[in-house]
Amino acid sequence: MADLRKIIGQTFIIGISGTSLTNEEKRFITSNNIGGVILFSRNIESPKQLHSLCAEIQSLHHQSSDKAPLFISIDMEGGRVARLKAPYTQWPPMKNLGDMDSPSLAFKFAQAMGDELYSTGINLNFSPCVDVLTNPKNELIGDRSFGTDPDLVGRLSSALVRGFLKANIIACAKHFPGHGNTIIDSHFDLPIEEVSLEELRSRELQAFKKAFRARVDLVMTAHILYKNIDPDNPATLSKKILSELVEETGYKKLIITDDLDMHALTKYHDKESLPVKAIEAGAHIMLYCNDPESHKIGLDAVEKAVKDGVLDLKTIEKNRDMTVKLKKSRIKNFDLIEFEDAAKRIGHPDHLQLAKAIADKELPADIST
Repeated sequence: MADLRKIIGQTFIIGISGTSLTNEEKRFITSNNIGGVILFSRNIESPKQLHSLCAEIQSLHHQSSDKAPLFISIDMEGGRVARLKAPYTQWPPMKNLGDMDSPSLAFKFAQAMGDELYSTGINLNFSPCVDVLTNPKNELIGDRSFGTDPDLVGRLSSALVRGFLKANIIACAKHFPGHGNTIIDSHFDLPIEEVSLEELRSRELQAFKKAFRARVDLVMTAHILYKNIDPDNPATLSKKILSELVEETGYKKLIITDDLDMHALTKYHDKESLPVKAIEAGAHIMLYCNDPESHKIGLDAVEKAVKDGVLDLKTIEKNRDMTVKLKKSRIKNFDLIEFEDAAKRIGHPDHLQLAKAIADKELPADIST
C-alpha cells in the first residue's frame, strides 16, 4: 500500500492560510496528492491576486500522482455568504430569487456568477442551498434559502445547478438532508432535529430530488442529529442517511462532508474518528476549512484505519476514482484564461444590471417566469 496516502489525499479538500501558497502547503498538497482547496476571504486581496493564486494551485497537478486538476472551491451563494467582494458582482440573497420565482432568472443568475468564478480559476461552488426554510427563527439559513415551499426550493435549485453547469462550474447541493428547521448554528454546536422520516420525505427530500435530477455532481452533508432517523449519529456520520436515505433518492454521485472541524462534530467526537466515520457512513470527500493540523490528523487517521482493516481499501479506491472521474469530465479551466480576459468578465455591466434587478425584485424584460 505504498500509494495509500495519495489515494486518500485525492479525497480531501483543505483550506490554505493566505493569499499565496506557502512552501509547506505546496509540499503537503503534492506529496499527499490532495484533491483540492477551499478559498475564504483570507485568501483574497484582488481579482489579479486571486487569479494568480488559482493558477499557482492548479499548476500543482503536474506534480500529483493522479495528474488530475485540483478542485478550487468557494462558498458563493449571494447575500451574506459571498467570499468575493467588489469589483466582483455583488449578488442578492437567494430569498430574492425565491420571491421572484423565475427559474429562467435563477438560471441566468448562476450562469453569470459562474462566469466570474470560472474566469478567475474557481471550478467548484458550494451552492445552491437547497434547505427549505421551515423555521423562521433559523438565522443560520434565513435568507440563504429560496423559501418555505419545497417545490419552489427544488425548482430554483435545479435552475442554479443548470446555470452553473452552463458556466463550467461544478455545483454542490447543500445541506443534506436539510438544514432549514434548526435554531442552533452547527458551527458552534450540534443541532438536534425532531422531524420524522415521513416529513423529511415529503418536504426536504422533494427539493433535493429536483436538484439531483438537474445533474448536480456533489451534495454536502448537514452536521445535524435527526433523532427519529438515526438517534446515535449526525447526518455526516450516519449510514442510515448518507447511504440508505441517499440511495432512496436515486442520487449516485459524490457526497462531500461539511467542514469536519465544526463544533457540531468536534465537541462530541475526536478528530481522528471523524473522517473514518464519515467514510463508513458513505461520504466520498472530506472537507477541512481552517486548522491545517486537522486535515493532517484526518489523513493520518484514514490511513491508519485502512491499514488496521477498519476501512476497506476498495472503498477508498472507489472514492478516489469517482473524484478523479468528476474532475476530468467537468473541470475545463486546467490552464486558466489570461487575466486580461478574465478582468473583462468580473463585474461585467450585464451582471451588475442583473444583480440590481434581483435586488430590486424587478424581472428583466428578457426573462420569463
